[in-house]
Amino acid sequence: MNRHEEPAEEEIIRGLLEKITYVNEDNGYSVFKIRAEGESELVPVVGVSFKHVPGEELEFVGHWVMHPKFGDQFQFSECRPVLPSTVDGIRKYLSSDLIKGIGPETANRIIDRFGESSLDVLDNKPDELLKVKGIGRKTLDSIKKSWESQRAVSAVMYFLKSNGIGPGFAARIYKEYGDEAIAVLKENPYRLADDVFGIGFLTADKFAANMGVPRDSTMRTDAGMKYALGTLVDEGHVCVPRDVLAKHAAKLLDISADCSDAAIGRALAASELVGETMAGTDEDAAVESIYLPMYYVFESKSAQMMARLLKFRPEDDVIDGYAGIDFDEAIADAERVMGIKLAQNQHEAVKLALHSKVMIITGGPGTGKTTILKAIIRILGERGVKINLAAPTGRAAKKMSEATGRNALTIHRLLESDGFKFGRDEDSPLNCRLLIIDEVSMVDIHIMYRALCALRLEAHLILVGDVHQLPSVGPGSVLRDLLSSGVIPVAELNVIFRQARDSGIIVNAHRVNSGLLPEDKGGPNLRDFYIIEQDDPSKCLDIILALAKDRIPKRFGLDPVEDVQVLTPMHDGILGASNLNAVMRVELNTSPGNVLVVGKREFKTGDKVMQIMNNYEKEVYNGDIGVIKSIDTAACLVTVKFDDAEATYEAESMDELIHAYAVSIHKSQGSEYPAVIMPIHTQHYFLLQRNLLYTGITRAKELAVLVGTKKALAMAVRNDKTRLRYTQLGSRLRAAVC
Repeated sequence: MNRHEEPAEEEIIRGLLEKITYVNEDNGYSVFKIRAEGESELVPVVGVSFKHVPGEELEFVGHWVMHPKFGDQFQFSECRPVLPSTVDGIRKYLSSDLIKGIGPETANRIIDRFGESSLDVLDNKPDELLKVKGIGRKTLDSIKKSWESQRAVSAVMYFLKSNGIGPGFAARIYKEYGDEAIAVLKENPYRLADDVFGIGFLTADKFAANMGVPRDSTMRTDAGMKYALGTLVDEGHVCVPRDVLAKHAAKLLDISADCSDAAIGRALAASELVGETMAGTDEDAAVESIYLPMYYVFESKSAQMMARLLKFRPEDDVIDGYAGIDFDEAIADAERVMGIKLAQNQHEAVKLALHSKVMIITGGPGTGKTTILKAIIRILGERGVKINLAAPTGRAAKKMSEATGRNALTIHRLLESDGFKFGRDEDSPLNCRLLIIDEVSMVDIHIMYRALCALRLEAHLILVGDVHQLPSVGPGSVLRDLLSSGVIPVAELNVIFRQARDSGIIVNAHRVNSGLLPEDKGGPNLRDFYIIEQDDPSKCLDIILALAKDRIPKRFGLDPVEDVQVLTPMHDGILGASNLNAVMRVELNTSPGNVLVVGKREFKTGDKVMQIMNNYEKEVYNGDIGVIKSIDTAACLVTVKFDDAEATYEAESMDELIHAYAVSIHKSQGSEYPAVIMPIHTQHYFLLQRNLLYTGITRAKELAVLVGTKKALAMAVRNDKTRLRYTQLGSRLRAAVC
């Protein structure tokens, strides 16, 4: 019977390690060839293990799998050394390269003297080896150290396994701590969360519980406090009032509020957290805000640098390219060249930009933000001003390039970041006199800090964004905070231009933003916006499939994969991104292409995918959408065709990609799609917010279709209470300038 005809069950195989085909030194993933009992040919075994050499007897726990190129393989979850018991076995074992100081000749001499007791001598009476010819004190020390290390590996692996740590993490832990792993972790198991990549507090906490660490131990509460604050930072907060943090941590860690507050005090004393009390207002009393140290630096330094920009005046009050501009004449000239006539508010916005050190341009779609930018760029570019354009994501940067006709980069790329370090900073600032950043609603406090670090004091800064969009995924509420500070000049655009009023997408986006329900009953020019009412979630799903696969492509001539994008408020549920992707993939990708399975996910040639992190080496960025062009199953390589690039992924880097037939509205920020289909259903009730609906609608360029219920739409439109984010950027900036 074929090994794969029945469900895979764990079994044990034993054999002599003949060949090490591959070992990943970072994570311990290994491919071995063993001479197994009962097998005529060498058996390939794959899994996580380390520090083995040919000649060892090993026992593997796992199951058989079928590899598309290499056939049957035994995939193991556990690898255990088996010490030989016969003289011949011991001779082979000692003759391997496993123990430094013992080669084949020395192994023979040890066997001749101690026979079957040789391994017992190594374990319990190693000094007896001095009686063997060729082994002196120096060689003995090397043998003892190597033998103890081998025994320690097994001890460490057993210790970790018995306390709930799997082989993958066990390999990382051993790499971090080596033979001292047991001693280190018995002293403080919560070090795992700080020291070992991929292991967070929850894994460390479970490990500590298995070791018997009490829930209210100081060790646990101190580690848990940083974790508790980290969970709030993940929700978008830059800082948290002390009492709010204490309550949150007490609930999260299942400890008393007093115990929680005491942990905050210890963390502050040890400088593991930062606390600062900002002056209160007439309405609000002063409160102590608690920060993770790096976010304290990001926020406080951002406020200081922004204040210095606003206050800076060069000695001669002249900045290259800005000197002596006749604003009205310059604007009139730009209008002639561009063939337009600026509205009064646009004229004033351009004028404000030309004499402001820092400025914010904000407004919804169709209010003329791009026209203003083009006029500013035209006027200053003609006068030799070096201008840099940037946006938070690759898609947003591309949109900015198309709109202005000038090259725009992601902020990360402009700052020459590899994702960890930034090549542009105070010591190596940007060589520009004007930096324009678009889609600032997406910019978190960290990226704003990095941009300000790289900006010369002589430079000007224009920030462009729509404050009604969803806030940044990362911590902070930068655009809202800068607006609320009251110290930065603002051009707020709220008039929809005539040509924009012909767009149902733009009109309805503004209706939603004003607290009104969107409408799809309009004249012949308003047929880019539709609402399809359906209460049954399953039928909503059927409608979305029909729209994407047939109705929209036939009616509007759009490609179902490349041009039609489903945006959804949530990940779970029948109308969530996960299920929509699974169902749409079956309907839209019927190619007979190759398939690669990575973990629990399956990728196929022709699949629509999204890059979810910046990859500077591949030159693909967060939010980029592409289609899988080819899959090499033998080499486990996937090639994806994006708009302007092609990138190849190994299996271990596939976590950078998600299926993108449907994506969350949050992940769509900064992007535009020819057609957008959006389920709006009461299934999503706890996520239905005005800014989420507004953001989804404004992602559509040519067509927007909402599928769901008027009740859900009404819930979203009424819910204009954006989730509070604790920040102090606005207060800090106001205090620094005033």
